[in-house]
Amino acid sequence: MLALILALVLAASGLLTYKPLQLGLDLQGGSQLTARTFSDDPAVVIDADGLNAVKEVVRRRIDGLGLSQTTVQVAGKDKIIVQLPGSGEQQADLDRAARQITQKAFLQFTVQQADSTEQYDEFNAQRARLRALLSRELANLQGAEDTALNAATLAQSRERATSLAVELDAVERSIATLFDSRALTGEDLSRAIAAPVPESNGLSYQLNLTFTPKGGQTFADITKEVAGDPEGRRIGIVLDGRSISEATVGAEFRAAGITGGGARITGNFSEAEARNLEVQLQVGSLPYDVEILESRSVGASLGADNVRRSLAAALSGLLLVALFMVVVYRLPGVVAVIALSIYALLNLSVYALIPVVLTLPGIAGFILSFGMALDANVLISERTREELRAGNSLYRSVEAGFNRAFSSILDGNVTTLISCVVLGYLGSGLVRGFAITLGIGVALSMFTALTCSRTLLRLLLMYSGLRQLRFFMAAR
Repeated sequence: MLALILALVLAASGLLTYKPLQLGLDLQGGSQLTARTFSDDPAVVIDADGLNAVKEVVRRRIDGLGLSQTTVQVAGKDKIIVQLPGSGEQQADLDRAARQITQKAFLQFTVQQADSTEQYDEFNAQRARLRALLSRELANLQGAEDTALNAATLAQSRERATSLAVELDAVERSIATLFDSRALTGEDLSRAIAAPVPESNGLSYQLNLTFTPKGGQTFADITKEVAGDPEGRRIGIVLDGRSISEATVGAEFRAAGITGGGARITGNFSEAEARNLEVQLQVGSLPYDVEILESRSVGASLGADNVRRSLAAALSGLLLVALFMVVVYRLPGVVAVIALSIYALLNLSVYALIPVVLTLPGIAGFILSFGMALDANVLISERTREELRAGNSLYRSVEAGFNRAFSSILDGNVTTLISCVVLGYLGSGLVRGFAITLGIGVALSMFTALTCSRTLLRLLLMYSGLRQLRFFMAAR
């Protein structure tokens, strides 16, 4: 067990060395996107409920990207403000968030029109050429950014990529006009999961779809309609007016169509494209159109002085608590402080591994979990003293202390974890950050209090000079 603890400490130290913690918007600043909600239909009036519905979809999409410490709020009668933690140089996260905010993600399943094969083949060839050119241009752009080329070269590369993306969008919309819609949309999906295409060695991704019972039957009817079609008509999948994938259906499905309630979307997606689409389809489409009005960098909302003072206060409190443990509980108190240090190291390494974006409420949850960890050691020490006062031997008292305290520690931590789960599920933004950090801390405190403390105390009791009652309690 001691070897396991040492291995975990070394692994956590190495992880924190090579993967630093991510700070939230209030600690390091970040980026802010301001978006406007509107409708092309002049008869549609977007009320407060409609704007809140847009906000909820945007929040769930952003959370689905792993950027769970973002702040999403309503501003005025038609605006949504999204704040993303991180430096303004993290353009990739900003671009992904912008796409999630603006893409309506209305998915339709369509059937190719008769006598359109020649036009489809022409458009499909254009699409394949443009996708290859755009992929190459994006790779060149990434290489240019990595080698820090001058601004003019980067601007030219971005302009070429944007031009190709616009051409590709136009071709995909032209393909969509060759297909007729059917009564099957994204509302009929129960699940969408991005996964690598098996034969692509991870270079290409697809989306595995699961329909609702009603959607599964509709999909079977659609596939039955085009199965073994002599013209080779296809089923099309259209997202926001762009055809992203088409497929023929074999003659063997002519009798009943494709049953089973599932389908795959294959469109030579990259991993990022597939993950973004997965998030959009899982969360659902936006009820109205959204456009980005402004993108800008924002400073840390707390300020460097406030952060330093907050951390100084936290460290001072922890040092006083450690001193209290050593003075009152003596050798078990020293063990508790060592276990607490291991707990802090493991906790921070988990934050870096997940990763958890640390905000001030998150730090509050982290410090509160220290209290939970120490509370367990206090229970163990008090139970040990009770056994010693009853006249039991030192070894028996220590073991009984851990065994008797276990049920109380378990009950206290489980009730706290339940609260964390509820807060994390129902809350968002800073509230969710608090719940996540506190939940991780409570789970780890169980390990350090019951495993690390026990192992270290057993190790110290191997030395005869420490096997004295005065190191555990005051003389009676």
